[in-house]
Amino acid sequence: MPISRADIATESGDKLINRLCKHWAHKLEVEQEEGKGRVTFDVGSCLMTSEPGRLHVAVEALDEEGLDRLEGVVASHLERMAGKETLEIVWEN
Repeated sequence: MPISRADIATESGDKLINRLCKHWAHKLEVEQEEGKGRVTFDVGSCLMTSEPGRLHVAVEALDEEGLDRLEGVVASHLERMAGKETLEIVWEN
């Protein structure tokens, strides 16, 4: 299963995890605890963890096509949930 990771500089990691988990909980399986969130999609999963000044995101998919799709979905939602804060999201395989 291919995996991509992004290490994002932000002071809003916990807030972003909370917003995304609440947003996706309406349609997807979501697990959340303090500073962590896991979302299960039909093609894979997304694990988010926060620490001061950083948000770590890992996406795992069944195949490369699904991985590309998840990278796009997760990045676009993170950017939307960040509001006025600009996030630099660089995926590494």
